[in-house]
Amino acid sequence: MKLQDKVAWITGGGSGIGLAGAIELAQAGCGVVISGRDAAKLDAAVRQAESAGAPTGAITTVPLDVADNATVARVAQDIQARLGRVDILVNSAGINFPKRYWNQTDSATFNEVVAVNLNGAMACTLAVLPGMRARREGTVINVASFAGWHYGYLTGPAYTASKAALMALSHAFNIEEGVNGLRATSLCPGEVATPILQKRPVVPSQEEMARMLQEQDLGRTIRFIAEMPAHVCINELVISPVWNRIYLGGDDLKRQS
Repeated sequence: MKLQDKVAWITGGGSGIGLAGAIELAQAGCGVVISGRDAAKLDAAVRQAESAGAPTGAITTVPLDVADNATVARVAQDIQARLGRVDILVNSAGINFPKRYWNQTDSATFNEVVAVNLNGAMACTLAVLPGMRARREGTVINVASFAGWHYGYLTGPAYTASKAALMALSHAFNIEEGVNGLRATSLCPGEVATPILQKRPVVPSQEEMARMLQEQDLGRTIRFIAEMPAHVCINELVISPVWNRIYLGGDDLKRQS
């Protein structure tokens, strides 16, 4: 699919996987809107993207907390009024906390993770769905996680449950909306060297992060999914580093008592 003049909306676009996807889609010809909670961070992300090769003016910003459903609906309406439509939605906003395990967490923390990682993706998808249906074309890319595909200790119950549920949300979308020409992909990356690693109980070393997937790897993957012909649906795409510490282990992955 040619992406020239398509419109992409990327949540969690101020850094990491979301920003990498924004750069790739802008280079492919999309008009891209990135959202995140920090307006100053979004402005810095645009400058970073343009220095990395994104066309000047191709990426614009709209601050947004995806956990606020009413604001999601308003922002989506504004984007579609300004740019005409949303052809590609990348739900990349995600959070986790250092105190994440059953013996540390609480219901408020659990609810906050689910509100962003799962419910935020749901709200954004609902907000662009009518327009996609009307055009009978649209791509939703849900940035899930290896943790939602291969259960393990590292990520804790809230993150693991939210990402597994996000995968189910993607499948439910395809079951219902495929007949309308729409498609969703669960993108399930293993460890990626992004800022969210700073939220881990033990932050991996620079040497370990150099062996992980890099942001640009996921940016290219997002573009690959978006450029698939309109009759093709990639239901799940699991991608991991060759040196996969989820299988191999590491000092920072050890269980805490």
